[in-house]
Amino acid sequence: MIIPEAVFAETLLEFLSPVRKFLDDPTVSEIMINGPSQVYIERKGRLELTSVKFESAEDVMCALRNAAQYVGKHIDEHHPILEARLPDGSRVQAVVPPIAPDGPSVSIRRFFKDTLTMDHLVSIGSLTQDAASALDALVAAKLNVLIAGGTGSGKTSLLNLLTRFVPSGDRMIVIEDSREVEVQNAHVVYLEARPADVHGRHAVGIRDLFRSALRMRPDRIVIGEIRGGEALDIVQAMVSGHGGCMGTLHATYPRDTLTRLETMAMMSDVDIPLLALRLQIASGANVIVQVSRLQDGSRKITHITEVLGFDLETSKYQLQDLFVRRYGGMNAEGMLQSELVPTGVLPQFMPQLHEHGVDLPASMYLAAQRPRPLPS
Repeated sequence: MIIPEAVFAETLLEFLSPVRKFLDDPTVSEIMINGPSQVYIERKGRLELTSVKFESAEDVMCALRNAAQYVGKHIDEHHPILEARLPDGSRVQAVVPPIAPDGPSVSIRRFFKDTLTMDHLVSIGSLTQDAASALDALVAAKLNVLIAGGTGSGKTSLLNLLTRFVPSGDRMIVIEDSREVEVQNAHVVYLEARPADVHGRHAVGIRDLFRSALRMRPDRIVIGEIRGGEALDIVQAMVSGHGGCMGTLHATYPRDTLTRLETMAMMSDVDIPLLALRLQIASGANVIVQVSRLQDGSRKITHITEVLGFDLETSKYQLQDLFVRRYGGMNAEGMLQSELVPTGVLPQFMPQLHEHGVDLPASMYLAAQRPRPLPS
């Protein structure tokens, strides 16, 4: 007998009853369970220790077993790491003994697909309306966009929002380890990796899914997170006519994004000369959107950067910032004052924008007309 999903979901939430009030609280972005007796939450970018406790470590393990079952995975001493999701789409990352000797540790990352909009990000200063308009044009023109940032910086949330700019007639294929991306588009196919079973068989990895996706007539391919050797497949897709690819990866600055992509591509089982790889990365990746969690806990876009190419003489990637964040001091509430502004540089991909009938916001043209200070 197959248990209806709604019943399964409610049963899982019952096991998580000690933290359920936080799961229902839209101001809580993360729940961290450090064993049964210590639960932290993140609210508005800041950590808070709560008074919530589970009765025992076994109660936490019961919740994790149900979460694992919900996504068709296992967690036990032989499979002590779990990547899963809750019925509302929240991401679960857990480690249990023996690799967590003090007891099960769980992080639940919340996603608010119904409340988070680009207008909301503009209202809280994560970006400006002009920057949002520029991103709209970049996505509509089928440029390949990488969203980079640290843990908890808002990469996946921004990726979700950028899919709203994809024309409604495009067919999108989303590839993930554990489903987090919620595409705002009617024509979408979700593919999710599958770990090996308890006997080590039947694993389906990201690279397997990617190769399958290329044969499914995609207009756009979206990678939830680029983590390893699949980076090479993604780069090669970008340079072989599959425009409009989007994905996230961990990196601190735009230049780090490309070197990290390079490092991950070298993890593949394909032996490709480093120079050839670098030229492909520089040709395939068009735009880097850098996001960061600032010292006041807020999540902001810090750069929108064009990839120009790779300089053979200096052996460096050539980049130019289209938008950068300028910083002021702290205000009376302890929040860092900053603004994302156009640099005055117009991108080299302007013809591709015009081919798709889109353009950049007027502020970018105005910034380009202003005289720039001479280099010292």
